[in-house]
Amino acid sequence: MDICPINPQSWLFSGSQILCFALTLPLQLMEVTGLYGMYKRLFPLLAYNITFSYNDKMHKTKRNLFRNVGKFAHSDGTLRLLEIGCGSGANFQFYPYGCTVVCTDPNPHFEKYLRMSMEANKHLTYDKFVVLSGEDMKEVQDESVDVVVCTLVLCSVSDVQQVLQEIRRVLKSGGAFYFLEHVVSDPSSWTYFFQHVLEPLWYYLGDGCMVTRATWKDLEAAGFSELHLKQIEAPEVTLMIRPHIMGYSIK
Repeated sequence: MDICPINPQSWLFSGSQILCFALTLPLQLMEVTGLYGMYKRLFPLLAYNITFSYNDKMHKTKRNLFRNVGKFAHSDGTLRLLEIGCGSGANFQFYPYGCTVVCTDPNPHFEKYLRMSMEANKHLTYDKFVVLSGEDMKEVQDESVDVVVCTLVLCSVSDVQQVLQEIRRVLKSGGAFYFLEHVVSDPSSWTYFFQHVLEPLWYYLGDGCMVTRATWKDLEAAGFSELHLKQIEAPEVTLMIRPHIMGYSIK
């Protein structure tokens, strides 16, 4: 797990990091012994319940992010959308009427909650739910989707660049990739300090979530023909994940 460097002379940082390491030691042992897999079964339930609060606070932001998804539809109105790391389907309500959604997630235990969101959003057509990682989407054909969506996912993948290259592979020419991700804060902020100190603990509680990634750099280097990116502070969201980036890229 890579962690961005911070001033090693800070005794406050060093002491806090040691304490955080001690707190995560039982979780590290659980991962080594395989017991952490039990938490992965529980995590979808926690994520499903947290989604309601996050969506309430980010409703306007998400509505603005997805407002022009429909412009990537074909002349006959059809639109095929792939969501990577769909989780419990928190974004479904923001997708345009009639579009076909392909759902993927590496955690199969999300499917129960995903079905509940599908029932609540019948304005969409659902193709299938596929258990796979964003780094290897071999079950999705080349240039087979018009839009790819990824929200709060690039923080927990093992290889951001590989995921972005897979997205470019499955997107049709002229298609769009929409993203909403929390990122590392400004180095001069207290948020940056707490992100680096608490990341080891957050990593386990968030099922592999990293809070110190400068994801905008990966997007800039991914090779999209256009990148529309905006940095925001998420309103009323936990300090650790308040800095966000949002926008879309065009292949």
